[in-house]
Amino acid sequence: MKLKSKKVLAAISFFLAAALGFSVSYKNNTYQKLADEYTRKAEHALDAGEYVRAEEYAAKAEENARLSEEFVKKMLAKADCDAVMKQAAKRLEYAKSINAERNFPMAYSSAQKSYASAQESYSSEDYVTATAFAKQVLDALAGIKEITPLPEYYVVRPWAQTKDCYWNISGRPYVYDNPLLWENLYQNEENKKNMPRPGDPNLILPGMKMKIPSITGEYREGVYNPSKKYDPYSANR
Repeated sequence: MKLKSKKVLAAISFFLAAALGFSVSYKNNTYQKLADEYTRKAEHALDAGEYVRAEEYAAKAEENARLSEEFVKKMLAKADCDAVMKQAAKRLEYAKSINAERNFPMAYSSAQKSYASAQESYSSEDYVTATAFAKQVLDALAGIKEITPLPEYYVVRPWAQTKDCYWNISGRPYVYDNPLLWENLYQNEENKKNMPRPGDPNLILPGMKMKIPSITGEYREGVYNPSKKYDPYSANR
């Protein structure tokens, strides 16, 4: 009987230690209430010398303590997830307000997909995975900001003033920030129609309204205005 008593006491001690660590914020959950009740029953049975019954109660107390621990971990994960999901939703709302969908289409699209996945995981109560997806939203939108759209057109100026040619224009930050991409300008049909000799890329005339095609989905509008400040073109927009 002494061996059984020690086993019962050990089970009760296990429960008390587990309950102590997880009872602060969620101490009123059903599993812990049951564990408390079975612990009391086990103690009373032990005092009465009913060792078999005491052991049965202690086992139930231990099982409910385990379920209580799992429940509390889940609730803590949900609380963390709620906070990150809220941040992700606010960041998406901000992104929408500054037209990130058109100015940062790749980042915005990635964030939308991650948020949809976060919502799906949240609905299935997989809060750890939902939190990970919500953090992906924040990462995707970390670099967005309110910007002036890149120009869609450029009016060619005299060579003596600006050295305008496809190579030089392509290398300007508000165009492609890379002269090697000049053929995107030259191969555009709208631009070729405005050239005196479409087969000669070296001949463009002042006053020609040159189309600047979008090459990575970046949003462009209006005619280049030297008085405006443009952020440099980036393939990550």
